[in-house]
Amino acid sequence: MPIKIPNDLPARATLSAEGVMVMREADAVRQDIRPMRIGLLNLMPNKIKTETQIARLLGSTPLQVELTLVKMTNHVARNTPNEHMISFYRTFEDVKEERFDGFITTGAPVEQMPFDQVTYWDELRRVFDWTQTNVHSSFNICWGAQAAIHHFYGMPKYPLAEKAFGVYRHRNLAPASPYLRGFSDDFAIPVSRWTEVRREDIPASSGMSVLMESDEAGLCLLDDPKHRSLHMFNHIEYDSNSLGDEYFRDIAANTPIKLPRNYFPGDDPKKPPENRWRSHAHLLFGNWINELYQSTPFDLGTIGRR
Repeated sequence: MPIKIPNDLPARATLSAEGVMVMREADAVRQDIRPMRIGLLNLMPNKIKTETQIARLLGSTPLQVELTLVKMTNHVARNTPNEHMISFYRTFEDVKEERFDGFITTGAPVEQMPFDQVTYWDELRRVFDWTQTNVHSSFNICWGAQAAIHHFYGMPKYPLAEKAFGVYRHRNLAPASPYLRGFSDDFAIPVSRWTEVRREDIPASSGMSVLMESDEAGLCLLDDPKHRSLHMFNHIEYDSNSLGDEYFRDIAANTPIKLPRNYFPGDDPKKPPENRWRSHAHLLFGNWINELYQSTPFDLGTIGRR
């Protein structure tokens, strides 16, 4: 089944050109199916790119998915046209009385700031608490994942001596996990962050388990059954060119940056990168959606009730 997104969302043309099945809103209404309701709290600066990346992965499952784009209530996006935000996004205040099968919180370019100095930190904490009553399962990405485990468990983040930047090998530590069904033992995932969280800070009483880890880049994916959440500290959703775009942006701004590791063939930035994580990205999101479908209540009104 396809993904249902607004008819005029820029991601629609991109996904259709790639062969991703995208459903018109009018056609979705005619089907006698309850779609999986997924909310996307998009904190990334280039919101249109992130919408497309996430919608691509959600739209590759055999289930009908309805995507709702969400923003912080009082935060003004500086890198996305205001017309786009008005047309396609709803504030958290607008959706807080609704229920969702799944809710995704992205990364944000604030990871070097203390959590409590982020302008929307108080509202984001309310969002995390709200997911415990109005969302069946959450998927938190990069800084969003760091913020979630800090909110729920007080786990700190640590500055890195230099940016973890590139495509790093990761290990499958839990082959029996339903979220890693079909994963190989060893795989590549893009990493782009200035901070890290550490295994030794995971509270013994949390019930969290490490699903993916890298010898070079550290923790990658935690399963948090107590909060019905996955916490992904890296960017498995990235496009082929995402790390390159970040690199060339920093070069143009005279910001000190090293070549992303294991990314450009022969470390030559003139050569197009090879995507070695796409299949695992689709697999992870497909497994998450499948678990949602298997366990979420049919009656949306009962979601979040224990």
